[in-house]
Amino acid sequence: MSNSKKPLSITRRSVLKSGSLLAAAAGGMSLPFTSVKAIAKETPIKPNEHIVWSSCTVNCGSRCPLRMHVVDGEIKYVETDNTGDDVFNHSHQVRACLRGRSMRRRVYNPDRLKYPLKRIGKRGEGKFQRISWDEAFDIIGNSLKHTIKEYGNDAIYLNYGTGTLGGTVTKSWDPSSTLIARMMNLCGGYLNHYGDYSAANIERMSEFFYGAFVDNNSIDDVQNADLCIMFGNNPAETRMSGGGQVHSFVDGQKIHHTRTICIDPRYTDTAGGREDQWIPIKHGTDAALCAAIAHVLITENKVDQPFLNKYCVGYDATTLPSSAPKNGSYKDYILGNGDDKTAKTPQWAAPITGIPADIIIKLAREIGNADRTYITQGWGLQRSANGEQACKAIMMLSLLRGQVGLQGGGTGAREGNHSYPFVRFPKVDNPIKTAIPMFLWTDAIFRANEMTDKTDGILGAEKLNNPIKFIWNYAGNCLINQHSDINRTHDILQDEKACEMIVVIDNHMTSSAKYADIVLPDCTTSEQSDFCMDGAAASMPYFIFASQAIKPRFECKPIYDIMSGVAKRMGVEQAFTEGRTQEEWLQWMYAETVKQNNDPDLPDYDTMRKQGIYKKQFDRPHVPYEDFRADPIANPLSTPSGKIEIYSEQLAVIAKEWTLGKDEFITPIAEYHSTFNGWDAKEREQFPLQLTGFHYKARAHSTYGNVDILKAAAPQELWMNPVDAAPRGIKNGDLVSVRSQQGEVNVRVKVTPRIMPHVTALGEGAWYSPNSKGVDQAGSINVLTTSRPSPLAKSNPSHTNLVEVKLVKSMGAV
Repeated sequence: MSNSKKPLSITRRSVLKSGSLLAAAAGGMSLPFTSVKAIAKETPIKPNEHIVWSSCTVNCGSRCPLRMHVVDGEIKYVETDNTGDDVFNHSHQVRACLRGRSMRRRVYNPDRLKYPLKRIGKRGEGKFQRISWDEAFDIIGNSLKHTIKEYGNDAIYLNYGTGTLGGTVTKSWDPSSTLIARMMNLCGGYLNHYGDYSAANIERMSEFFYGAFVDNNSIDDVQNADLCIMFGNNPAETRMSGGGQVHSFVDGQKIHHTRTICIDPRYTDTAGGREDQWIPIKHGTDAALCAAIAHVLITENKVDQPFLNKYCVGYDATTLPSSAPKNGSYKDYILGNGDDKTAKTPQWAAPITGIPADIIIKLAREIGNADRTYITQGWGLQRSANGEQACKAIMMLSLLRGQVGLQGGGTGAREGNHSYPFVRFPKVDNPIKTAIPMFLWTDAIFRANEMTDKTDGILGAEKLNNPIKFIWNYAGNCLINQHSDINRTHDILQDEKACEMIVVIDNHMTSSAKYADIVLPDCTTSEQSDFCMDGAAASMPYFIFASQAIKPRFECKPIYDIMSGVAKRMGVEQAFTEGRTQEEWLQWMYAETVKQNNDPDLPDYDTMRKQGIYKKQFDRPHVPYEDFRADPIANPLSTPSGKIEIYSEQLAVIAKEWTLGKDEFITPIAEYHSTFNGWDAKEREQFPLQLTGFHYKARAHSTYGNVDILKAAAPQELWMNPVDAAPRGIKNGDLVSVRSQQGEVNVRVKVTPRIMPHVTALGEGAWYSPNSKGVDQAGSINVLTTSRPSPLAKSNPSHTNLVEVKLVKSMGAV
């Protein structure tokens, strides 16, 4: 049964949830969730001051409420949620982090776009002239009509953008949910993409593994676990707000004193004294570690054989599909009975991973002896050249121990959450069925005629019919800054005969906006009203009524008005708006949400606006696949077998039919293979250090990357171990050159033992700023990353890099 319907059962673990247990012991049924009253502690305000609820809607995994103090039409300072209490899993305050609390500095930033602009220099130079909105709409409308007539609708592309998430109107991802998609689909459609920069490898692998994106228990379920293993997961920096994960993790961990082991090349802030053990690992070798752990579990009889027989396909010969080769099972691979004839022992994995064999054995035995093991992985490790296999290998550990569908267990994927259903802006179906992997959009500009389903993962068609000629880029910095190999992307975009029109809609003159032909100034969340949700607060989903705090600055327009203006030029204005204003759409969506949920605690529309936030607390953590575990016949997965496919016949077919390089591997089971730019690649002779990226706490990707106080508080730095720094004459705080095959950046260095030797790390999202020689001065990691995609998902391997680091200028010990 799903979490929303199942009453709390009294088990060994449910005694940990004392409040719900008391209700159950009294003979009553505990509610699936309870409403949280918005009891606020108001801050005294001045006579001419009023407070407006708003929200931070950037792509960090959270949506945090902001309370704007407005005086004479100007935001003077920002507070956050003041409702509820701080009792674990009761009614915690959804407090914004310092990023969200600096929203005023984004609204009033010097980089703010003020007027519609038309490019007058080369793309990337940032030279524009001011034009009127009517002229901008006319240019865009004429260009769209020209593109559709000369090439077809599939030559129009909606680029990836996540600068505003969780909204109903102001929603930049996924592309099909945007107002741009709605308008384009009324005009014949557009070329779509699948996957995303965050999690494309694990998403694609999930389709062949579980039949859909693999969910996991919410992170507060660590309270019910004996052991917690975190593979590259770092919520203390990536999801650090009250709407994120770290508070639920820390509070849940304390309840059961859950032993926690962090596996990561860096000693992260999530570890930061909360961990019982840090195991540093070479980037890209997680699959080898997991194979060695599996070897210990299998040879010491610690696997849950009944679970594997009942719920899975391909663990051993018993459930191996008839199409599979002899000894093709996962167990055969681990024990060395497969084609490579190599047993995946801890001794085999030690030189690959950099982890001593005795530590691997101890880790495996801890997993094997724990009753409930909560395994969770961050998405960073799947953003690698073998990311598809790495994420599947980690999830195999949960399967071997039979943890799926259990409290305190899980799938080994990224943590999941409860959610509150909210009716969104209605979509219009896209008549164009062709989709490209999101990472290959630059290829679709200049080599579209070469791209097929079996070479480049095209979906919905055997090949692309047209190159991309028109790009919409809404609330996204992936046009240049967040896309790999910036120098290559720069060269592609500068060819105006290739892609003929680029339209950027944003709040600031970002690195990507400088490559636009037309720039349109969007309103911030503070300058319009919207419902915002999809926060990751574990067992307490919520939504925010973010009201307009101030009038739009300069000539900025909300996205709804912008697309209405374009829709008028395209002759579909009435169909686009359906005669409603943005405010009327919000009223309609809220009314539909009230009707759908039949929730007596939902207030009326005007009260909800004043209340600002609405919370629901579920009676226990989110646990997916409970119904599947209870009855896999009645509740099958959407895989061909209806079960978890450890061996995927679909992947076996793809491996045979697709065109792959000699160093690319698609396999039906989770295997470890060396990768390009990996720890043992020949290129290490010239570039001896591995470089990984990480999400930096001063930014949400590149958002907030231009806020001065955040940059001062957490400057961009390259992490480097003293073992590597000393022979290069590098000391903490020095200015260094970091060079790869793709380019070069100059950045300050952080010399620290918190990263393992021979591995370096650089926070992603710094705004690309090259000097006259093309050397980036901001520390933008994508100058260094490769545009070569991963084998199956054709996604970004942005953490698989080799570099050399040299001293540029000694700054003295800092």
